[in-house]
Amino acid sequence: MKVVLLAGGRGTRLSEETSLRPKPMVEIGGKPLLWHIMHGYARRGFNEFIVACGYKGEIIRDYFARPSETGWRVECVDTGLDVMTGGRLRRLRDRLSGGTFMATYGDGVSDVDVAALLAFHKKNGKLATVTAVRPPARFGGLELDGETVKRFTEKPQTGEGWINGGFFVLEPEVLGYLGDDDASIFERAPLERLAEDGQLMAYRHEGFWQPVDTLRDKELLEARWAGGDAPWKTW
Repeated sequence: MKVVLLAGGRGTRLSEETSLRPKPMVEIGGKPLLWHIMHGYARRGFNEFIVACGYKGEIIRDYFARPSETGWRVECVDTGLDVMTGGRLRRLRDRLSGGTFMATYGDGVSDVDVAALLAFHKKNGKLATVTAVRPPARFGGLELDGETVKRFTEKPQTGEGWINGGFFVLEPEVLGYLGDDDASIFERAPLERLAEDGQLMAYRHEGFWQPVDTLRDKELLEARWAGGDAPWKTW
């Protein structure tokens, strides 16, 4: 089964790193984010990857042109510079029309069990499944007793609300929802139409999920990796 990694954006909020490399190539523990994400799939037996490149895509292509992990098949495809997520999937249509495929973003890590995700998708028989996650907390929490601070906590994730965490499972019919516009944002009109048609399911993931949007996010993951506390390392 093919796994699409959306890796073409400019990553402007992490300009300290992305002026030199695409965000999916930002390193945690000396390895690119893409490498971490792909290991999570490969551990469950999914090792055929299509990387949808754009901004500084040559860096991604050069990296995977070297000898890679045993058994991985990696195809890097230039899907354009200023193309949105829906447009990138549309440009991969010929490669994805043969059956169920997976897709996710190239800038976040999780311990989601993608085999269980696929089983959930197949059980429900809909065209698309998105992984719903708890958003990471951006600020520490305070436990108060009156006006006295009893405890300060920096929770990894909040206890309320669900957001789109990526880690999609999609049927080829989803490609028909993308239209012909490179500016199409997959998370907007296509997913909204799938939801309206009753064809979008949510797989709830209560575990770890962390995007890398800012330098602080990167530093948090680096610290956890260095300290031997990396929940996304499931391999």
